[in-house]
Amino acid sequence: MRRSGSWQSAPDDRILEIAAEDEDGIVKVGNLAKHDYVHVGQSQVSRRCSKLADHELLRNVGDGVYIITDEGRAYLEGEYDASSGQFVRDAGEDSSDEQAERSTNGA
Repeated sequence: MRRSGSWQSAPDDRILEIAAEDEDGIVKVGNLAKHDYVHVGQSQVSRRCSKLADHELLRNVGDGVYIITDEGRAYLEGEYDASSGQFVRDAGEDSSDEQAERSTNGA
């Protein structure tokens, strides 16, 4: 399950999904605005990309070009909480501290 932030809007997931599908993870604002999967104009796409970059899900490389970050890919996989800006671990995974404590206690 994706953990979106209150700052996110509807096109954000579509933008990230399109970036993730690209072999290099690169997207251009102009191309996104023309994409059948994104139903907003170029100025809103530009604002959303900028906001995603502010929250480290995309990286702005200039001239309306963005690259998806590791955080952006992890968000799409449900492994990054965009609200807190932190990676999350599965409930079934033990942290290294929990594993060390169990081995010390003989569990």
